[in-house]
Amino acid sequence: MKNLPTFRGKCPTSLSTRISLQGHNMIKNSLLIISLIFTPLLVSAHNIQDNQRVPPVGVRDKGELDYDKTTNQFNYKNWNSSQLPGKTRVIQHIAGRTSAKEMNAPLIDAIKQANLPRERYQTTTIVNTDDAIIGTAMFVRNSIESSKREFPWSQFIIDSKGNVAKAWGLTEKSSAIVVLDPQGNVKFVKDGALTSAEVQQVIDQLHQLVQQ
Repeated sequence: MKNLPTFRGKCPTSLSTRISLQGHNMIKNSLLIISLIFTPLLVSAHNIQDNQRVPPVGVRDKGELDYDKTTNQFNYKNWNSSQLPGKTRVIQHIAGRTSAKEMNAPLIDAIKQANLPRERYQTTTIVNTDDAIIGTAMFVRNSIESSKREFPWSQFIIDSKGNVAKAWGLTEKSSAIVVLDPQGNVKFVKDGALTSAEVQQVIDQLHQLVQQ
């Protein structure tokens, strides 16, 4: 009678363990690769392209805020992104929330201190009151009107339907900064809070652009 093969130690168990570990590692590596592929898409969700104009969009519900100093009256008119060329410009798009306004306040303060020539530069603030805490939209508009009274040379747009955020693919509850040259082409864009280095980068860039 032939001797039957025998297994020494724990070979069957070790083999199954190795197979299980290999399968686990393959799944883990696959998930890592997928996450690396899609992470840039999540970080850069907006569709604003460098050296191109911003995606076309218009605002009719509220729109651009006008202030008549003689009568102390405010009025709204339709606004369209086709009106952006003509000056070096910083577009500040913010949700109608204090937290969003504060996100890039250091840049706005730096712009005020830069004393850029008003005939060549303008700040355009677009406020998405569709992305505001429920019941606060009226208070947000009052705050914007106060800012327009204080800085009549700046441009303020109230977007009650969130058209701009949708057209540009911007993040909710956030603040986005876009720098345009006089031709309306994008020279800098970030959806989120700027670092101190990025604030300085934008200020340096603005000083160069207003000379064009």
